Amino acid sequence: MIDPQPRGSHFVDGEYVEDSTGAEIPVIYPATGEQIATVYAATDAVVEQALAAAKRAQPEWAAMTGTERGRILRRAADIMRERNHDLSVLETRDTGKPLQETLVADATSGADALEYFGGIAGSLTGDYIPLGEDFVYTRREPLGVCVGLGAWNYPTQIACWKGAPALACGNAMVFKPSETTPLSALQVAEILHEAGLPKGLYNVVQGRARVGSLLVNDKRVAKVSLTGSVPTGRKVYAMAAVGMKHVTMELGGKSPLVIFDDADLENAVSGAINGNFYSSGQVCSNGTRVFVQKGIKEAFLARMTERLAGVKMGDPLDENTNFGPLVSQSQLEIVEGYVAKGLEEGARLVHGGNRVDREGYYIEPTVFADVTDDMTIAREEIFGPVLSVLDFETEDEVLARANDTEFGLSAGVFTRDLTRAHRMAAGFEAGTCYINTYNDAPVEAPFGGSKQSGVGRENSSAAIEHFSEKKSVYVRMGDVEAPF
Repeated sequence: MIDPQPRGSHFVDGEYVEDSTGAEIPVIYPATGEQIATVYAATDAVVEQALAAAKRAQPEWAAMTGTERGRILRRAADIMRERNHDLSVLETRDTGKPLQETLVADATSGADALEYFGGIAGSLTGDYIPLGEDFVYTRREPLGVCVGLGAWNYPTQIACWKGAPALACGNAMVFKPSETTPLSALQVAEILHEAGLPKGLYNVVQGRARVGSLLVNDKRVAKVSLTGSVPTGRKVYAMAAVGMKHVTMELGGKSPLVIFDDADLENAVSGAINGNFYSSGQVCSNGTRVFVQKGIKEAFLARMTERLAGVKMGDPLDENTNFGPLVSQSQLEIVEGYVAKGLEEGARLVHGGNRVDREGYYIEPTVFADVTDDMTIAREEIFGPVLSVLDFETEDEVLARANDTEFGLSAGVFTRDLTRAHRMAAGFEAGTCYINTYNDAPVEAPFGGSKQSGVGRENSSAAIEHFSEKKSVYVRMGDVEAPF
């Protein structure tokens, strides 16, 4: 069992570091409201130590072969899988997500990323371009020191989704987890170094926005990768632009899930459950605007209500529990505010909507019907278990309405007509789309958004492009001509 109280708030240059002069950050177990640990925000000295260590260690790491780097990442993946149960318990205590979920979706996903990028590290080579007797070759080179800024909903996964491609390409990483869920990233750093990662290459520092700003604005940093909200993304993007830093932004969404009359009703309801109530709705890609064609609207609502009787809300550490609390008191209050707004603006409450009378930050899975496009709950990201059902009649109509948003992270469609499914996927203004499923995110597939939902892609070989750059070398084999 992993003690939730870490040996130090930060992991820098291969070891735990503590500096209690930083601001205190309490770690709260969302199921009870109990404080289970304390960490301290990084002081300027700790931030400097982490950046200096990363800058020092990176050149030697980049000089290793990709195969050597990959071997360490794959070893870390094996260790992570061996410790999956203990890491999952820690993740549950950090986030409140049910153990039933964290056992299959958190450390395992992080291990997948370490294994995948460890496996391709040795293949990250350049190109040869013949030009008659001359030729050009390219070199794929690391960026240098990368900064990762994590969100609180998938702390282990995000720490690996950013760290694995960065390290595979020969970079060093300084990672700042969300102050709400600071524990899991420390375990990722510890496992990486246990697997043989040289000191200084994966550092974790805690803190709030001020620490993030120190990292992003530092001249030694070449790349910033953020998972977070759109407002935070705008601020970080602007700061990074001053230094012309490479940037990847995986931000929020208000994604559409379109269900046609001919869809398999049971699968469509399952997709809507996964796209709204998994992780108690705290998933950026969730399909929270559920457009249901009028012919099956009432059948959809009836079956959804029946299925929600299967919710088992309780102690997240009990593997029978399948629905946990929200991550914090403040997030609970935000969601309650949106439920009140939905009622105020005339949406029909079909299910839930109430805070649960128990300790912790629980609210019932909530379903609204008769939602219109201009309602607040259909326009703004809620980040909680609130599903909005909107009626539609035609394909052209629903596609236009689905795209009528500043966001563009994800979109999904359920239909038996596969030609229509592919038309919808082509027409969606979103970076990640689903046909007859929702929220699958294998490491082999690119993940990211368009419009206000982000810049760049995580996972797959696409991530390599965001953690490295190509250098072209022109080689002339003959004499050089000049005008004088």
